[in-house]
Amino acid sequence: MITRSVTIEEIDDLYLMWNDHINASALYRRALREEMDVRGVDPDELRDLLDRAREQGYTLEEIAEETNRFDDLQSLVEEPRGCSPAGEASND
Repeated sequence: MITRSVTIEEIDDLYLMWNDHINASALYRRALREEMDVRGVDPDELRDLLDRAREQGYTLEEIAEETNRFDDLQSLVEEPRGCSPAGEASND
């Protein structure tokens, strides 16, 4: 997993201090899953597409550079790596 910084308010920090049994990472992931649901993205499908892209040799950074939404990732995975769109022949 990747660690990211999240800015929280002092009241959030205090609440988490009082309730140190709360897993803040799980809360964050749950909020992201809810956001995915609102936008119609199935986390299992997203995980599958990400795995498939990684199997095709893409790094996470390359995937992020070449896509910016679920449909882009789906297209990236379905189009074999190295294939140029029609009309864009390489000059090797």
